Amino acid sequence: MRLNKFLSKCGIASRRRADELIQMATTEVNGKICMDPAYDVKETDVVKYDGKKIFIVQEKVVLMLHKPTKVITTVKDTHGRRTVLDIVPSKYRLTPVGRLDQDTTGLLLLTNDGDLHQYLTHPRNRIPKDYEAIIEGRMSSIQIAKLTRGIYIGEKEYGKAEIVSQETHKGRSVVILRLHQGKKREIRRIMYRLNLKLITLKRIRFAGLGLGDLPENHYRELSEIEVNSLRK
Repeated sequence: MRLNKFLSKCGIASRRRADELIQMATTEVNGKICMDPAYDVKETDVVKYDGKKIFIVQEKVVLMLHKPTKVITTVKDTHGRRTVLDIVPSKYRLTPVGRLDQDTTGLLLLTNDGDLHQYLTHPRNRIPKDYEAIIEGRMSSIQIAKLTRGIYIGEKEYGKAEIVSQETHKGRSVVILRLHQGKKREIRRIMYRLNLKLITLKRIRFAGLGLGDLPENHYRELSEIEVNSLRK
């Protein structure tokens, strides 16, 4: 088994991210740093990540978290800020599936299933993610058309989204946007380019699974049926 796949099956990260971690000299095989993601791990090999021996995860779990604001979507934070792993139990070595920025709330999945993580985060699979954005005013038909075609958002990147719905009341609109990409802070950069004031941003659906009535700062384990729906 390739070393990157081994790390993935141990719940460390997706295979793509494991490639990067291995090349950052984080992984030892039989007491020596190994920086080759393609190294063939044998049954007799002792593999350590960050100095700790790791094993292939037998029990796989997927959690849904309602992430609050001011919480970082990362495994560790060097500045001592609260992370999503401070909310969920440490029984499993969980990894966030994608990211929500510090000021964005809503649905975040965490799992120790490396293969599922890889599937849900790979751009070619175009996993749909729905966000509820509250903005000042209302998006015009011209702005919606621009967003549907794709709009330049800086750093040689284009943002693109489908507007699922828009409801306006007392000068503010609730806009539901569907993304299939997930670039860094994409919606915030889109709103900036469209000269729209974004008040709040919340992810409400991921790969067809809705947040439902899960309270903020709480989590729950997905059922087998829900996990199977993600795989499809």
